[in-house]
Formats: sequence, structure tokens, C-alpha cells
Amino acid sequence: MFRNFLKISLRNLWRNRKVTLISIVGLSIGLACSLVIFLLVNYMFSFDRYHAKADRTFWVVTDIRQENIVPTDATPRPMGDVLRQELPFVETAARLENVASRVMAVPDGKGGFSKKFDESRNLCFTEPEFFSVFDSEWLSGNPTTALAAPNTVVLTERYAQKYFGSANPIGKVLRFDNQANLTVTGLIKNLPSNTKLRYDAFISYATVPTLLGANGKQAMQDWANVFTVCFVTLREGTPVERLLDAFPVIRKKYLTTPEAKKLDFHAIPLPELDHLPQYGGRSPKAILYALIIVGLFLVVASCINFINVATAHALKRSKEVGVRKAVGSSRWQLVGQFMTETTLITLAAVLLAILLAYLCLPMLNSALAVMNTDISIGSLFRPDLLRWFVALIVGVILLAGLYPSLVLARFNPVAALRGRLTTQQVGGVFVRRGLIVTQFFITQLFIIGVVVMMAQLRHIQKADLGFQKEAILTVPLPASNALKQDVVRTRMEQIAGVEAVSLGADPPVAYRRLPVPFTYDSHTQPEKFPTVVKVADKNYVPLYGIRLLAGRNFRTNDTTNNEALVNETMVRDLGLHSPNDVLGKRINLWGGDKIVVGVVRDFHLGSLNQRIVPATILNYYRENRLASLKLNSTTLPATLKAVESTWNALYPEHVFKANFVDDLLDNFYMTEHILLGLAQVFSLIAILIGCLGLYGLVAFMAESRTKEIGIRKVLGATLPQLVWLFGREFSRLVFIGFALAAPLGWFLMNGWLQGYAYHVHFSWWIFAITLVSAVVITALTVGYESLKAARMDPARSLRTE
Repeated sequence: MFRNFLKISLRNLWRNRKVTLISIVGLSIGLACSLVIFLLVNYMFSFDRYHAKADRTFWVVTDIRQENIVPTDATPRPMGDVLRQELPFVETAARLENVASRVMAVPDGKGGFSKKFDESRNLCFTEPEFFSVFDSEWLSGNPTTALAAPNTVVLTERYAQKYFGSANPIGKVLRFDNQANLTVTGLIKNLPSNTKLRYDAFISYATVPTLLGANGKQAMQDWANVFTVCFVTLREGTPVERLLDAFPVIRKKYLTTPEAKKLDFHAIPLPELDHLPQYGGRSPKAILYALIIVGLFLVVASCINFINVATAHALKRSKEVGVRKAVGSSRWQLVGQFMTETTLITLAAVLLAILLAYLCLPMLNSALAVMNTDISIGSLFRPDLLRWFVALIVGVILLAGLYPSLVLARFNPVAALRGRLTTQQVGGVFVRRGLIVTQFFITQLFIIGVVVMMAQLRHIQKADLGFQKEAILTVPLPASNALKQDVVRTRMEQIAGVEAVSLGADPPVAYRRLPVPFTYDSHTQPEKFPTVVKVADKNYVPLYGIRLLAGRNFRTNDTTNNEALVNETMVRDLGLHSPNDVLGKRINLWGGDKIVVGVVRDFHLGSLNQRIVPATILNYYRENRLASLKLNSTTLPATLKAVESTWNALYPEHVFKANFVDDLLDNFYMTEHILLGLAQVFSLIAILIGCLGLYGLVAFMAESRTKEIGIRKVLGATLPQLVWLFGREFSRLVFIGFALAAPLGWFLMNGWLQGYAYHVHFSWWIFAITLVSAVVITALTVGYESLKAARMDPARSLRTE
């Protein structure tokens, strides 16, 4: 029986090649999208779950309680030691400090360097215990002793290759930021991409005190500030509540009363590391769940398309069903026959979907390169994922095939053989209308999402940030020596094409710097709110075009400068009525008094997700780490070469690295750009699947209303009147789908916009674009088939009457 089902199914599928191709393509596109989405979501949920102790390892974080709670992903430096030594239920704890923008050089044995590398994010200081907490495959060295001594480093394979080529790295020396020689004591396999802790060089934590200078030992016992990421592994069977209960005891024992009120410690499960944006997570669960829903929507839309196409051509198979029933086929045998056809179509669609997903994954990995993604189609065939994939295939077969099979199998054989089946006997127009409305709903929901995201990104790009960003280049300043900085400023100003130079800590918009407490005027207690400190010289305000509202700019760049500028939010939060009221007042922060000499207009300090907070600009040369250069845009290539040449002459032991401010700003919205790209792709796919579904229904309508159209033409109906028979039907369905999609789209996208302190507002034009787009897509899709049916010769459609 199965062989017979298979043989007849193949014949029918070949006979109806056009319908078969539409069904396979529609299903494969929906399945390919769901596969890509599933692999992406599964990858994002797999971060740091592969470690053997992941289920009992926690990330200790600190919330700084000020006027608002400021979450940080670090702890005071002594925390790891205390957890290890004083809590018997702690198996081990590991401390880690990130290293950013440092130079790693390979000595040439002649007093110079054969290679120099600017390392931004791949280096860290850590303890031997790190390798007890996190799984690593060692190729050389001893995990328990490799990082025990100061000035030692463990490398991954790719960094050993980068620094030393094919030579054995063990025992070789690296120069770290021209401050310390590091001896390579270990070599490990490259870490997988699905870890938030993807480092390639692990420097011994015992090196940190030597780099901090005379106050190194004291800094290692500092409980007032948070510098170190801390991980703790509990003994098996220990509930995390015991660790949480220990934090208040530690605060009371080691922190002063003001410090204890300010710092609050928490423990986050290791697998949750990458899902908490407030602690630096890059894949919030809300976004991942939204992607899962999108994938399900696309699968459902493709199944609806299959159902519409199958039932639209049911009339053509009515005589086949009648003959089968007349010679004794049971209803369930017919269902088996038609389900076999559905299974073959689905399996073909699955193979095509796997191929499409395979071709799409390199583009997805490229788009997510900033996260070092390495998503492979091979992951789909792991036992745990294969079960899900098989369940998806079975679900699609049942969802797409069961209803059309039951419809075909219940035909009345007499009516089928006489050709007198009605539209209600092939599934009913009402059911198909409901399916098409669902497709219109999904399509228009996608369109609303894309329009809103595009509007918000345009708003971000066009928003007034309160400063100028065009043609401003930032280059690092490795030394804090005041005399060297004056030389840098002078040499850079002499370059043709450089219009202005400012030295400071960072551009106006920068990644979060922790706000600091301060006291104002004659107050004896710190204010209820902290201030973000921007370090800059007197050229900073004019170079970035920041507007002065009251007072004046810094007069000099002298190292004894004790002046300060504040923004208008600071004035407002201090309860002052006018910017002039703060001029001449004292602000005490960073352990010294500053006099406010000017008030600047508010400018954005971070992304538009965050509200502008009180800010203070200080002239403090020790913190100058960056030079901002205003360039003449007409001579950029030559100017850039001259800047690099001058910088290399000033800092021969370092690596030149420069960025334009507008490029730095784009990095703030990398997630938004990726989401918009995904939304645009999935919207186009939803539209394509919807168009195939519309084709199925218009084909069904043309088939079922052939005689009606013939009679109307005989009685004098014009071509536009006949086409309107179809247009009226679909315009009604478009509006019903819009009525369902509009409120849900508003609710979802308005919630997304609330994540931005500064965002666009929903307006009538968003819904107008959505509706017009749906109408145009529908008209283009059904127009050809409608005209074809309306132009049919009435003699052909009425010859059986």
C-alpha cells in the first residue's frame, strides 16, 4: 500500500509541476528562515553553558546605589580572596580584569621589537583559579602553576601563532605596554566563540600590583571601588541563597558605613551572562524570544500558503477522488495518499531549506562579526537539536497537509464524478479567507515593525547630539606626561589639514563612565546625585561645537587649572533657576575643589537609550588619554597619513590606532542595525510567502467562479467590473488583516521604543505606509490572475451548460 501511495504521489506531483513548485518554494523559504532563526537563538542561549561547573558558577556583580542605581559587572579587588578563604561552601573563586588598548610587543633580541600589536579586548589579568572554574584544553603548561607568579602569561593557539609563528611559545618573552616583560608559561586551545570570556592572552593577576606602582599593594585591598570581575563556584548541592546571605556580612566586615550603603553585591548564574544588558549582555532574552515568535510566524505563513494552494486545486482532483471512492477506497486511505504527497513536498522543502540556510549563514555570521559568531548548519544534526528539527518537520507535515487531505477525502463521489462540487465542499471560502487574513496580519505586522525601526534609526542618525561629530579624528595618547602632551598638541597643530587639536579622556559620547559623588558650594554632605566627569582642555568645547550658555570656557591648559564647566542638567538638578546662579560656586570631586566658570548646553553622553545626566568638564592632564583632531574634509587622505607619521615619531614603541567620532557613534547602535537588517529580510520573506498564498486563493476563486464570470460577460460586464470581483474580495481581507495588525504592532513597537530615552512617536503615517504597502503588494499579486480569468472566452466556461 505504501509503495502504491508513493508511486501515485510522485505521478501527481509531476503532473501538477507548477503547483508542486509553488508549494515547495513557499515551504522551503519559511523553513529556511525558521532554521536560521533557531540556529541563531540556540547559539545565543548556548553561551558559557558548556563548562562542566556552569550550573553552580555565579558571576558576582555590584550595584552602586546613588540617586539612581548604577549596575556594574565588577566587584572590589579583595572580593575573590575573601570568598575563597572565608566561605567554606565556596569551592573556588576567580578574579579577572579586562585589558583595553594596550600594546603587546615581541622583542627582537637587539633592544627593539620585531612585532607590535594594539590589543583592544582580547587580554586580561586573571588567577590560576580561572582554569578551575572554566574549561580549557591545555596543550602545554600546568594549569595550577602557570599564572601563579608575576609577569607570566598563558596564550591561546591563535595568539601564539600571531606572536611567534610556528615556534614553540613556551619560555618566550612578550613586552606588555612597554611596562613589563611577560614569560609565556602555558598554551591552550582556542576558546569556542560561544563564550563571553573569549580571551587569547591571560596575564597573571599577581602582575597587577607591580603595574600599579608604589600604591599597588594598597590598591589591591581597596573596597571602595569596583575594578575586578569575580566568578565563584559553589560546592555541589550548595544553594545560591547561602552566597547571597554572605554578602551583607562581608559588607559589614570590610566596608565602612558609607561604603556599605553605597555598594550592593549580587550573584548571577553564569549562563545568564550574555542576557542582561545592564551588565554588558549583548543578547537580551526578550529579543531572542521575539525572534522565536518571528520564526513561528514564518512557518505558519508558509503552511497557510501550502493549504491555500492545495485547496485551490482541489476541484481539479475531484474526479480522481470520485473514481477512487467508487472502486472502494476508504476515506483514510485517501487521507494517507494525500498525506504522502504532503510528506514528499515537505521533505523536498526541507532539503531546499537546509541548502538555503547553509547559504545564508555566512552572511549572518558576517553581520554578527562584532560578536564573533560561528553559527554552522552542522549544529542542526547534533542529537539534542535533531530531535527538535524532526519534531518541526512532523509538525509542518500535519499543519500543512492534514486539513487539505481531509477536505479532499470527504468529497461526495457522485457529485465529484458529475463535476457538481460547490466551493463549500472543497473547504469553504470562509476558511481560506481566514487563512489569508492571517497572512495579511503577519505581513502587515512585519511592515509596521520595519517602518518603526527605520524611523528610529533615522532619528538617531539625524538627532541633535549637542555637539559636532563630522571630520573629527581621535587618536590615543599613551603617556600622561604634561610636557609630552604639549609637544603632541603643537606637532599635530602644525599638520596641514588639521584645524584644531584638543586633549582629553574621551569624546562627548563614550561608553559608560561611572558617575562620581561630589559636594556643591558650602554643603558638607555629597549631593543626592553623582556627576559624570569629562576630562578636556580649553580647545574641547570649541572643537566639538558645544555651546556655552553662561560664563566662559577654560582660560588655559595649565596643570594647576582648578576650573570646571557643568551642563544645564547639573544646574537643573541642583535646583537652581538660572545657569548664572552656579557660576563662581565650588564643586569638590576627585578629592579637590573646582570653581564653576561656565555652563554648557546639554550634549549626549551615551546612546539615545540613556537620558542626559549631570556632567562636569575638568581640565586634568593626568587623565588625558585621547587627542581629538578637527580635520579639513577636503584633504583627508593626505592629512591622515601625516597624522599617523607624526604620531609614530612621537610614540615609536606604540601602535597607531585612530577612529572617527561618527564611526564610534555607529558602534553604539550596532544591535539596532543588525535587528533592522533581520527585520527587513524577514519582512520581505513574509511578503513573498504571502504573495504565494494570495496566488493560491485567487487561483481557487478563478477556478470556482469560471461559469459566473462567463455569465457576467455574456450579460455585458466590463473588464474592470470583472476584475473588481477579485479586488473587492481581497481589499476586504487586507483591511481586516490591518485592523488586527495595527493595535498589536503599536503595542509591540511602542514597547520597543520605550527602551530609548529619546525616540520617535507613533503617527498616522506609519499605519498609512503599512496599509498602502499591503494594498499595492496585493494588487500586484492578484492582478495577473484576475485579468486572466476576466479575459477568458465565455464560450469555453459555458460550453457544459
